[in-house]
Formats: sequence, structure tokens, C-alpha cells
Amino acid sequence: MSIDIQEIQAAVEKEASFVERLTGQISSVIVGQKYLVERLLIGILADGHILIEGVPGLAKTLSVQTLADAIQAKFQRIQFTPDLLPADLIGTMIYNPQKADFKVKKGPIFANIILADEINRAPAKVQSALLEAMQERQVTIGDTSHKLDEPFMVLATQNPIEQEGTYPLPEAQIDRFMLMLKITYPNPAEERDIMDRNTAVEKIKVESVITPQEIINARQVLRTIYVDDKVKDYIINIIFATREPEKYGLERIKDLIAFGASPRATIYLNLAAKAHAFLKGRGYVTPEDIKAIGPDVLRHRVLLTYEAEAEEMTSDDIVRKVFNAIEVP
Repeated sequence: MSIDIQEIQAAVEKEASFVERLTGQISSVIVGQKYLVERLLIGILADGHILIEGVPGLAKTLSVQTLADAIQAKFQRIQFTPDLLPADLIGTMIYNPQKADFKVKKGPIFANIILADEINRAPAKVQSALLEAMQERQVTIGDTSHKLDEPFMVLATQNPIEQEGTYPLPEAQIDRFMLMLKITYPNPAEERDIMDRNTAVEKIKVESVITPQEIINARQVLRTIYVDDKVKDYIINIIFATREPEKYGLERIKDLIAFGASPRATIYLNLAAKAHAFLKGRGYVTPEDIKAIGPDVLRHRVLLTYEAEAEEMTSDDIVRKVFNAIEVP
């Protein structure tokens, strides 16, 4: 087994050689936001989608655009609005009178990285079309299904302040997002740097340092990263503690959880932890990887009761209690 781990370690070190170049290129444009940048890389390496919550002006769009430019990927930003139609997202059939047939006009969803801005402003039919793209990696136009290019990742944003004219996202769709990130304001030093960069004469240009194929190759190596049985049991215990907290000595939060994390959380926690280990140049997952990425995987999957809201408890509070209660292997 040790020989296998050494081989995995060597493969990870070889494939992860681009991580420093990629993060350096992104950091040349994005000030601070290390948490956001790292999670974006985890999402694209683990083949997962990301839901980002933060007030306007925190470089969400710029971060995603910079990531796409740095990996030579096709990027599309879609502003979700109440009058958006599925055809505006996936495309439609256009009649050609000269040939007396229909031709497919592909929509903006046919890109590698999609930024769905203010996703909760679009109606249910649009969400349904996006859901097919996220889950099946394909879209249906007319009676024909069209595969989307790899890598494919959806990054959706929500504004936590302005909720007028929004549609709550279906739980099934929220569960499709591997990670949910909460982005905060920069510190004073970072904000000063942001001001200086954005008021300078010359703007920094992003250079392409890797290709989409390198991301696909890295994904294959990432899947081979070793996860010990004890670490797997640790993941299972964390997930089940959100469903049956009383069995893990968490009787106090039993009445605060309406629904625990789904089986998809188990899969995503494993894959995201592997991606976290990959970024650190390791060929094996440690409990620290699980702890680091766990809140982002679980915060949108642990649904709270009215009693929890009355006590002003958040899903982050519940997840924190779960991690504190589960014994680390």
C-alpha cells in the first residue's frame, strides 16, 4: 500500500505543478480573497458547481473571469432576471426558409465556465434548464440533447441583501452545488491595494498559464488520491450526525435540524477533500482536509427548523457543533 501511495504522490506532484502558476496569475489581478480563489480551484478540479453569496463589489465576477482567462477556457456571464427564458440560456431552434428546415442556435450555456449572476432572480423554467446542464452536462433543444464541453462549471451568485423580486432556489438545485461560499469584505490593507490597482493608468492583463486539458488530466489524478478507511468513516460520521444528532451526543441540536445532509454531501465532501489535498501537493486526504472544506459542503445542505431561526442559529453554527462533537481519527 505504501508503494501505491508513493506513486500517487508522485503523480499528484507532477500534475499539481501548475497550481502555483495559476494562483500567482489570479493573485496578480485579485487582491486578497484567497479563500474564494482556493475554493474556485477546488470546484473546477473536483468537477463541482459553486454557489457564492456576498454583497455586490467583492470581485466575484472578476475572480471567475480571471480564472477562465488563466486556463484558456470559454467564459460566459449570464445576468439572471425575472423575464429570462430557457431559450435565452440554452439556445433555440431557428427556421431557415431557404433550406426549409430548422437550425440550432446555441445559447451562452455552451461555455466552460458559466457565471450565473443573481441566480435566484430567474423563474422556475430557467432553473430547470440550468439544472439539466449542471447535473447531466447536457442541454435539450427541441428533441435533441447536446453535450456540453469539459471542463464545465457553474458559479452562481446570490445577493443576501436585496431579496425583492427573487425566487427561492429549489432544494434539489441547491443540493447540486458542491460548495456554498460566503464572501466578506476585504481588510483595510487589501482595500487600499484594490483602490490603487483600479485607479492606476495601466490595467493588469491575465496570461493563460494552463489549458482546459490540463484541468481534465488533473481531475483523473485527483480521483486516485488515497483516502484511508478511518477518514472515510469520519466523513460518514459527520454526515450522519446531521441526520441523527442524538446518536452522536448532540441531543441539543436535534430539534434545530429539519433535514440533514444528503448522500450527495458524502460524495462531495470526499471529492472536495481530495481537491484540497491536491492543491497542497499531497497524494492522500487527512482529517484537516475534511475540516477545511466541510463547512462549504454542508452549510446549504443542513436545513434548520423554525426553532433554530427563533434562537438565531445558522447552519454554520450547527455544522460547527457537529465537527466539534465528532472524534477526529
